[in-house]
Amino acid sequence: MPSPLSAAASLALMALVALLSVSTFTPVVDATALTYNVAAHERACFYAWNDTPKKKIAFYFAVQSGGSFDIDVDVRDPKQKQLLSLEKERQGDYVFTGNEVGEYSFCFSNDMSTFAEKAVDFEISVEHEKRAAQVDQNEKGTGPQAQAASMDESVFRLSGELNQIDRMQKYFKTRENRNFATVISTESRIFWFSLTESAMIVMMSAMQVFVVRTFFSSGKRSYV
Repeated sequence: MPSPLSAAASLALMALVALLSVSTFTPVVDATALTYNVAAHERACFYAWNDTPKKKIAFYFAVQSGGSFDIDVDVRDPKQKQLLSLEKERQGDYVFTGNEVGEYSFCFSNDMSTFAEKAVDFEISVEHEKRAAQVDQNEKGTGPQAQAASMDESVFRLSGELNQIDRMQKYFKTRENRNFATVISTESRIFWFSLTESAMIVMMSAMQVFVVRTFFSSGKRSYV
């Protein structure tokens, strides 16, 4: 029967191996999440540096307000090769492989707007995943390495689920902003329509009073 001291030492060793595994094999991500107001006729560019070939580069954007909620997007690699070209897009979520080392450009163009400023939420992430060595399925390992590999797989699954939740939150945020803008626009239209209708009713009432008074005044003068 193992002593309590040896059991505690074994648990401490397992925890240390698991911690090193999580810190070593979790994805290394350089991410930038911003909100930028693109003025009319403005072209705004943002850059991300890729220091290793074959890294995964993720790019997400969504127009939150302004005009028809659309914008032009242009993405190029360090050699100025066009990777993505979009016109009048409202939102997008793209992932591509950065084969070249250097600076990638992500540009938003608002040339189609005469005076409307557009608020754009976007996120640029450069990710390089280092997966742990796969444990042989035929081996029934119960040691610290097998448990660390199992914890590493759980961390990756949780990371994927959290990313999915983050994407859903961004989607609902975009829908909320657009629906709120639609409500504000509808409210403004109803207000001005009601104001115009009220003004027309007042004008017609005044015109009717004037016509009736003119009619009776002319009839009275003819009688006398």
